[in-house]
Amino acid sequence: MIINHPLLGPRDSAEFVYMGDARLIERPDPESDTVAEQFHDYAYLRDNPAGTLRELWFHEGGDRSWLVVTRDTRTHEISKVELARDVARSKGRSK
Repeated sequence: MIINHPLLGPRDSAEFVYMGDARLIERPDPESDTVAEQFHDYAYLRDNPAGTLRELWFHEGGDRSWLVVTRDTRTHEISKVELARDVARSKGRSK
């Protein structure tokens, strides 16, 4: 599988480590009244859909960047690759 890194271009997926669902970027608010429940769900509950999923990938064999890869779990077709820092920053602006 080839991941088209936004800065480095096409790279073999062997250079990367799969880190799970990209929703991990969206940490619960520690000031919330239900923070314990939210952190439990954040840490332990995961979806396992057949279809499009946004995933975190770490470029361990390269520039050590974090990516959000939108991939179809049935076909492994990648439709979008973003730097995780850009995704996290855009989430912060939308709140």
